[in-house]
Amino acid sequence: MKVILVDDEPTMHLILRKMLVKLPEIQVAGAFTDTKSAASFLQENADIGLAFVDISMPGESGMEFAGHLDALSSPVQVIFVTSHKEYALEAYELSVLDYLVKPISQERLQRAVNRALANRRMLHPSPLSTTADANSNRAVVTMLGDVSVSNAEGRIKWISRKCAELFAYLLLYRGKRIPRTRLVADIFGGMQQAGAESYLNTTVYQLRKSLEPLGLREAVRSENDGYALELKDPLIDYKEFEMQAEKLLPIHKEDIESAIRIERLYTGDLFGDKAYVWAIHETEHYAELYASFVKRLAEAMTSIGDTTSASKQLLKLKERNPLDESVIRQLLPIHEMTGDKKGLTALYTDYVRLLSRELGIRPSEELIRLYDLLISKFSEKK
Repeated sequence: MKVILVDDEPTMHLILRKMLVKLPEIQVAGAFTDTKSAASFLQENADIGLAFVDISMPGESGMEFAGHLDALSSPVQVIFVTSHKEYALEAYELSVLDYLVKPISQERLQRAVNRALANRRMLHPSPLSTTADANSNRAVVTMLGDVSVSNAEGRIKWISRKCAELFAYLLLYRGKRIPRTRLVADIFGGMQQAGAESYLNTTVYQLRKSLEPLGLREAVRSENDGYALELKDPLIDYKEFEMQAEKLLPIHKEDIESAIRIERLYTGDLFGDKAYVWAIHETEHYAELYASFVKRLAEAMTSIGDTTSASKQLLKLKERNPLDESVIRQLLPIHEMTGDKKGLTALYTDYVRLLSRELGIRPSEELIRLYDLLISKFSEKK
């Protein structure tokens, strides 16, 4: 996919190019220090799929630039890149794909790009058969790391954060009627009853208005003092990830390439940073499913001697949950396999200190024995 960079700091162009060159699916087609030049380039190059846009720039801001693309229903996806977290709420109202705060990690950038690639593939599938036309208006629902809906008509613009939350809630129970009393309790809990019921009415109206430009207004159905969400054959990212991940049990060496593609489908935890209280169980379920899948993938990579790739996968999990001992148990033998005694000792020592500082406990006897065994192997080699 071709991308452009829009940032008034040329240094940022260099940084992003250096990071993006590591992603084989991405080709940087142009870099601009102002939005006017970028807009002219987009008019002449219809094959650009993604724009990384700084928000704070002289002249027209990145926010205004994204707003113009939005108004034109441009197919170019936008990822904001900024030093200012305070723009997040305003950016949320626009149809932008992601919001990256500088300094950007390679892992965070990879997740954002994976989401853009997934959206592009789902909205513009290869013409494999005559059924492609029938599926051209299929709803693509992105809930991993985001709350978004798109189809051939465009990408949803949520009128309010609450209507996005209501959509996410109804989606979890797609096709089932959810009583108003339950929606009031779970989504508007803490408000007075009369106010909460009125707020629910307003939010249902806003949700239908948000879905209307995509031709999906009628998807929110009123039924027996409750509501149900009816989407015809939607492509839902977390369901797709779950289905594909469960197909590979276990992961054999010939499955590794497929498994890598499946891992990239997980572009963030369910509903991203929204942290809906009513979705804690589901969020943990998919996070655990992802962790289990990555551990199996790393094990398969290690079995064929690809310790570098295995380490990268496991370090993603370590960053997500530094206290997960099972990840440490997989990483330690990799250090021994590669002859990295210093790295092995540092990993174990740092983990012991973390347990002591955060939980006031020691590592399990199993981990202690594993560490001692691996250290003894270095002595035997000498």
